[in-house]
Order: sequence, then structure tokens, then C-alpha cells
Amino acid sequence: MSNAEQREQFKRYKEDVEKRGKPFFPYAMFHDTVMSLVVVSVIIGLACVWYFTSSEEAGDAGWLGPRYSDEADPGTTNFVPRPDWYFYFLFYLLRIFKWPDSVILGTVGIPTICIILLLALPFIDRRLDRRLSHRPVAVVAALLVIASMGVLTWKGGTVEEASATSGQALLDGNNVTSDDPEVVKGADLFATVGCLTCHTYGSEGAPGPGPNISNASDLGRSVDYWKRWIHNPQDVKPGTAMPAFPALTEEELTALGTFLNAKPSG
Repeated sequence: MSNAEQREQFKRYKEDVEKRGKPFFPYAMFHDTVMSLVVVSVIIGLACVWYFTSSEEAGDAGWLGPRYSDEADPGTTNFVPRPDWYFYFLFYLLRIFKWPDSVILGTVGIPTICIILLLALPFIDRRLDRRLSHRPVAVVAALLVIASMGVLTWKGGTVEEASATSGQALLDGNNVTSDDPEVVKGADLFATVGCLTCHTYGSEGAPGPGPNISNASDLGRSVDYWKRWIHNPQDVKPGTAMPAFPALTEEELTALGTFLNAKPSG
């Protein structure tokens, strides 16, 4: 479309607005301003109801819930954090791109590309025709985006998380019976330092990206091997995706190695 045709269409548009419609300013802006004030007023009203119908005592709920609950325990190992529902799509996207070399795609790459395309769309698509029947590509793209967001959100909301468990639960889940305090200490460490976010042990843990190590004792590795592997896997197998745990002490590494060599009783 030439510049002369665009100017002619814009001229007809302005004439139609003067004859049959109202300009965006001030009519539409006034409506948007009123609606924004209504939304803000509702939020402030709900906040006031929540505040004045509850008290500062922990657990004392008002009309909209308690003002305070029990103090957070930053040292807990029994809580599995999850994002708010509107981040479920990104939450599950990170489970798809879970390997270290590709996680940048899920965290930065795909969301950034989508935002750039959304911002560029008004400058790319300059056609005045907005009838859906004349815009099959845009309609299909919109439906695919909605379907993708819906599926990712649903999967993110229903996916099973790695268990927040105890060392004894690990031993019981893999039929390991041991009176060795090193095994028990190693199981507790395995349950708390983050191993279950990548590995499965017995009936606990995540299905990946790390392998199932329920039968690690059958590999014939020594405790010293496990200590070197956990402390810095790159020294044992360069290029591995396994992260290092340099903060663990010698005693803790020994306990983890002893735990991994503990054989199931059944």
C-alpha cells in the first residue's frame, strides 16, 4: 500500500469518527481511568477488610484470612516450593529444558523471543483490515499460543515434585536396613543437600535429569570414589552435567559415600 493510499484511508477513518464514532481522547481514556480507579479502590477495600477484621495474633483469621501465620523456618527440609499459578507455564518449561546447557533457553531465550515478537507485532502488521476471517495466520498463531500456555500451565500445576523427605524415609523406600550411623547420616545429607532434585533413590526423588541411583551399591565403587565424585565430578569425568558440592566437609562426603554403598536388604 502506497503512502498516498494510507493517507487516504486515514482521512476516511477520521471522517468516520467524526460522523459515527468518538475519538480515543478523551472518551476512551476517561473510561479507562474510571475503570482503573474502580480496580484500585476494590484492592484497597479488600486490604482494609483483611487488616481490620484480623489481629496480630498468629493464626487469628479475619474475613479474608489471618494477618500473620507461623514464622517461616528457613532451615526446613519438608517444604517443596512452587511458583504462583500464573508462572506454572514457565515452571514446566524449565522442566523441559532441565539440562544445564539448555536451561538458558527456558529461562531467557523463549520468553524473551515471545516478548520481542509481541512488541514488534504492531510495527510489522500494518494492515487496517481486522476481520478474523481475513487473518488466518494471526488467528492460528493466537490459538497455538493460547493452547501452548494452557497446556504448560496445566502440566506445571499437576506435575509431581521431588519428595521433601527424611533420611529414614530414603532408607525405608529402598529397603535398606542398617545400624551404621554413617549410613543414617549419609541418608539425611542426601535428603537435604539437593540430591533428590535430580536423582531417584528408592521410592523418593525426581526422575531426572540424573540417573536412578537406587542400585548405586551394585556399581562396585569405593567410598573414596564417591567422595571425589560428589566433591568435584569434573575431576572424575570431565564434561559431566553433575554439579560439584565443594562446601561439604570430609566427614559429610564420607557419610554420603557410605550411604551410597549401602545395599538393599531385599
